[in-house]
Amino acid sequence: MVEPVRILTLNAISAIGLQRLPAERYSVGTQIDSPDAILVRSHDMKAMPIAASVRAIGRAGAGTNNIPVADMSKRGVPVFNAPGANANAVKELVLAGMLIAARNLVPAIRFADGLSGTDEEIDRKVEDGKKNFAGVELPQHVLGIIGLGKIGSLVADAAIKLGMDVFGYDPEITVDAAWSLPSQVRKAHSIEEVLRGSDFVTLHVPLLDATRNLIDAKRIRLMRSGTVLLNFSRDGIVDNDAVLDALNAKKLKAYVCDFPGSRFNGHPAVVATPHLGASTQEAEENCAIMVVDQVRDYLENGNIRNAVNFPDVVMPRESPYRLGIANANVPNMVGQISTAVAQAGLNIHNMLNKSRKDMAYTLVDVDSAVSRQVIDRIGTIAGVLAIHYLPAAS
Repeated sequence: MVEPVRILTLNAISAIGLQRLPAERYSVGTQIDSPDAILVRSHDMKAMPIAASVRAIGRAGAGTNNIPVADMSKRGVPVFNAPGANANAVKELVLAGMLIAARNLVPAIRFADGLSGTDEEIDRKVEDGKKNFAGVELPQHVLGIIGLGKIGSLVADAAIKLGMDVFGYDPEITVDAAWSLPSQVRKAHSIEEVLRGSDFVTLHVPLLDATRNLIDAKRIRLMRSGTVLLNFSRDGIVDNDAVLDALNAKKLKAYVCDFPGSRFNGHPAVVATPHLGASTQEAEENCAIMVVDQVRDYLENGNIRNAVNFPDVVMPRESPYRLGIANANVPNMVGQISTAVAQAGLNIHNMLNKSRKDMAYTLVDVDSAVSRQVIDRIGTIAGVLAIHYLPAAS
């Protein structure tokens, strides 16, 4: 009897996604010893021991800051995520944030909640007080978008339909993202160009060393007075102290974000939601489905889609006998693998090798079964990080 593939879940993963793991082949749960793979949402994995048996980690969301990606790369373990699966949920929150700021809805609601007296008295107070909350309409205003991936593109499309002018910047825009970007988006040549020309600025970039404090005091000084800054990406992308200084000086009209903090509590110009970006039933289901499918395809076929630390490598099966090899991106690796296979008397039916920075990955289809001895021999090649034998399910 074939042992089931063991999947450890560290958070509640949508049942819609987990149902895509056949019960007869997979054992899934929160108490799994020696797991083959881990599915996670927000659980902090950096301080936990990760079993040597783990072959893949799937993050049911976009960010992977809670996963020790560099350590997994050294072990040849791909870390999958679900880029774009929660894009519509984030887009809707960004639109809500713009409307909240444009129409001063939070202070207006607080004012209305604080009214007391008879209906006639409340009516008089409303008429006297509503002028303090007069806002602006979105059409004809400029939305600047920094980061034009799936979320940024959806925000751009929605803003254009609302009558806004859209200014966008992304130095690393992918071909797919460029195709999906509305043609009406004006392309900026720098972040500074976006900041100078926008009434609203929304951020949609990952948190990396290069993007930490991307919006700092120097860049805030370039913005128009009264700009609304929106951040539904990552907390560390803005310098919070610089934002608070700009709000207090009325340089920024409002800061709308998904990251509450002690420095922002009670500030009249800050609207902070409690990490609601992907908190919809649809987004959780979409993320789970996407990452489960990717992890399953890797465990069964060795294919890699949307791993943050590996190249995309997808090869249709043309043989029931397959090897997946994670290796350092060094010269003559493919030659050494090919030689080891040939010396074992195996015929290579198909082979695909791709690299991404220091990491490379090789899929090899052979015409007959591969022995443990051959697998061990390939595993001893200097630079090979992990090797998995992937015979097709019978």
